[in-house]
Amino acid sequence: MRIKAKFKDGVTTVKAMAKHPMLSYIQAKKKGKEANFITYIVGKVGDEIVYEASTSQFLSKNPYIKFKFKGGQGKELVLTWTDLSGKSKTTKKKIK
Repeated sequence: MRIKAKFKDGVTTVKAMAKHPMLSYIQAKKKGKEANFITYIVGKVGDEIVYEASTSQFLSKNPYIKFKFKGGQGKELVLTWTDLSGKSKTTKKKIK
């Protein structure tokens, strides 16, 4: 996962791209594979959840997300996604 997290005027702006093939049920059936797509994304700074999304098969391959939250300067952002197969990926990035 690629993450950019910048703090300006009391607000942190996060731009992230998750690398994932995002195979929907229709695509998987055509390719003879099992469907697999990101179902849950959560962003945390310390113990505080700053972003949370439940997603579906209708996101594109390598989905791009953008969100903002107050505070966070100099802290570490931890972004985690979980897919349909139960696999998860966690990435950390210091907020600049």
